[in-house]
Amino acid sequence: MDIYGGFAQIYDMFMEDAPYDEWVDYIEKIWKKFDLSPKLVLDLACGTGTVTHILSQKGYDMIGIDISEDMLDVARRKSPHVLFLQQDMREFELYGTVDAIICICDGINYITENEDLTKVFSLVRNYLNPGGLFIFDINTEYKFNQILSENTFAAAGSDAAYIWENYYDKDEKINEYAMTFFVKSGQGYMRFDETHIQKAHSPKDIEASLAAADLKLLVQYDELTCDMPRPDSSRIFFVAKNSV
Repeated sequence: MDIYGGFAQIYDMFMEDAPYDEWVDYIEKIWKKFDLSPKLVLDLACGTGTVTHILSQKGYDMIGIDISEDMLDVARRKSPHVLFLQQDMREFELYGTVDAIICICDGINYITENEDLTKVFSLVRNYLNPGGLFIFDINTEYKFNQILSENTFAAAGSDAAYIWENYYDKDEKINEYAMTFFVKSGQGYMRFDETHIQKAHSPKDIEASLAAADLKLLVQYDELTCDMPRPDSSRIFFVAKNSV
């Protein structure tokens, strides 16, 4: 099922304020900090490929993987020279290994079972060259519980609008996004309704799954900093290494 079917058409419109350039600069800063100069990079859960495109423009050889063919259609238009593969990150396959793997903008939160989290991390280790780095981020439980929970957000542009409702189950640590989009079409608007599910993984669960996959956790950072996460951090970045 393509959970980003309708949203793919307008995703970039509503993500235009996302700090993509800052994320890419931050990724490069981490690579430099840990003495990695990658040539071939996998962008896991790449979406419409904005991060993939920016890194490609900087000279990296890129591969993008996403479960949504609609999102990848947009990504291919941005970067026709990049290899994009429609695959579930829990079962992804590559033709060889890569120097670095990234998963930015809370793609990991879409993995809702710890067993599947370990599967993803095990595949990362399998396709990551020795010494390679895996950089990913997560939305935190604080964000789900204190910022998103039971809140409704809305935005409108000249050609589209959306309403985004959130329901957070504190016991299951599951956040349900109920999203309705209105996209201008001819003299009227087309409506799309989608439901997205994310899991609030604890740092301890992340650490356990990384260890089970034989990936070495190097550090956790508060978003776009080199500081340790705070209790009120809304996004945490993890840096892991294939040390085998």
